[in-house]
Order: sequence, then C-alpha cells, then structure tokens
Amino acid sequence: MLAAIHDTFGEPAEVITPRDTDQPKPGEGEALVRMVLSPIHNHDLWTVRGNYGYKPELPGAIGGSEAVGIVEAVGDGVDEALVGKRVAAAGVHGTWAEYFTGPGGGLLPLPDEISDEAGAQLIAMPFSALSLLETLKVGEGDWLIQTAANGAVGKIMAGLAKSRGIHLLNLVRRDEAANELREAGIDNVLSTADENWKDQARELIGETGAVSAIDSVGGDTAGDLVDLLGRDGELVVFGTATGQPLTMSSAGLIMKHITVKGFWGSRVSSEMDPDTRNRLIFELVGLAAKGELPLDVGGTFALDDSVEAMKAALEPGRGGKIMLRP
Repeated sequence: MLAAIHDTFGEPAEVITPRDTDQPKPGEGEALVRMVLSPIHNHDLWTVRGNYGYKPELPGAIGGSEAVGIVEAVGDGVDEALVGKRVAAAGVHGTWAEYFTGPGGGLLPLPDEISDEAGAQLIAMPFSALSLLETLKVGEGDWLIQTAANGAVGKIMAGLAKSRGIHLLNLVRRDEAANELREAGIDNVLSTADENWKDQARELIGETGAVSAIDSVGGDTAGDLVDLLGRDGELVVFGTATGQPLTMSSAGLIMKHITVKGFWGSRVSSEMDPDTRNRLIFELVGLAAKGELPLDVGGTFALDDSVEAMKAALEPGRGGKIMLRP
C-alpha cells in the first residue's frame, strides 16, 4: 500500500516521503480501515518533528492520527457487523496511508448527515475542545476568553460555547484574521494588533471580568489574559503558537487568586470516564449532523503528493484543515 512515511525526525516537508509499504493486518480487538480522508493536524506535524508526547518508532513511521474510512476487515473479538461501515477514527497511528488499523471499540460509525470532510476531523480537535470546555469553571452566562480564535480549535470552540450559552471573547493577532471570523458570523472578535483592544475587551466583559481564559499563543499574551480575568479566574494553556515562555504579573496572580494550568487532550481523553466520553461524543455528533461545527477543509492532496500537503499545512492563515486522500 502507499503511505506517507518518515525515517527520521525533522521538518515534515523535508522528511516525509510517499512510498509503498506492507499493508497492516488487524490483530485481536482491531479493525482494518481503508482510508478515505485523513487530516494533517498540528500535533501530527509535531510528532514528525519528534517533539510531541508520542514518538513513533523509526525508521518507517507512518504519519497521521485521525481519519474517516471504511472498515474492510476485523480481528478476533470485534463485531463483524462493522465491516463495510463508514467510521471515524482518532487517537490511532499511521492514518496517512491507504489502510490503517485501530481498536474496533474506538471506531465511531457515522450517520449519512455527516460528510467525509467533517467525519475525518470530527474527533481529535472537536473532542479536545469540548473536553477542555467541560473542565473549565465557566458556565452559562459567563465570559470565556480564547486566543488563536482563527485556528481550528478556536472556530470549533466558538460553536461549542454558543451551544452552551457561554459568552466568548475571540482574540486573534491580525486584523485580517479578525475580519475573516466576523465574516464567518463569529461574534466578539478583537485583534490584539489594535492598540486599544484591551479597553474594548473590558467593555465587552464588564467589571467582573472573565471566569476562564484559554491561551494557545504564549509570551506576553498570558499576562494580558490575567488582566482580563476576574477574581478566582483560571488560565488554561492549550498550545503555544509563538513558543515563547508565558509572561505574567505576579501581582495579578496573587491579588486575584488566578489558577494557571495546562491541558493535554490525549491525557484527558485516556483518563476520561467512559460514560463522560460517550456523552461528549454524542454531543459532537449531534452538532456536526446539524452543521453547527465549523469543520472546514483548506485543501485535499493525494498521498503521492504528501510533501506538498505538508507545505500547505504549514502555510500561515490557511482557511481550513489540509486533508490527505488515497
């Protein structure tokens, strides 16, 4: 089968190569899935670079961690009724290939209302966003702030917050990005490139301040978020677009009793109670079926054009998720 493979860690566009490799066979408890579409997530790129929490064995590592596909075969202990079904798979390895295997019990059969483009990215980012929202102190009628609102998770969070009645302040770093979100119908968007953005934010949020804030940028932005949080507020670090250390005022942390913590979706998902996980997945499927989750696609590339796909995924300001197809 054809797959996008890397033999060393490094920049994805430099180390990923499309080539033939052996088709996997489903083991006990596993299913063999024929890939239809597989997204290129940021954490997939970090994995290829070798600086993510999971490191694949080299050489011959196949990239990718999420896909939509058709179940072709099942191993012992897996219901044969899965064969032929269109399913979403996430938290697996090696989806940038014509075939991949995954736990049979972890595959999600998809209703016809959900397209391949949505199903391919239904779980990883949306589930991380919903899991994060589930852990926050913010509730209906409260204010939540997020940075990198123009990213995939940011757009998804906008839909999730709206469905739960949470007021959301969306921050981006470029005026162009702010305009794009407004044109997409997203409210309360501010660009931190505007020198008066914090005054505008305070006018929106009010004197009480926000209950929770999510930072995916790093650097001085963390200090700005602390300023906008209310008493006993929380700052959750979800990512680091700049790679810069967080810079915050000790006075703000102390006087307002601010809590700062990290969030890693993979760990949260692995430790989550099964009933909670099923409830959140059911919520996501319902929102996706109604078209209320912004799961945009920025381009689709064949596996044999995976190098160009890596370059497209790294392009700043792209409009949606880059997909690979067989």
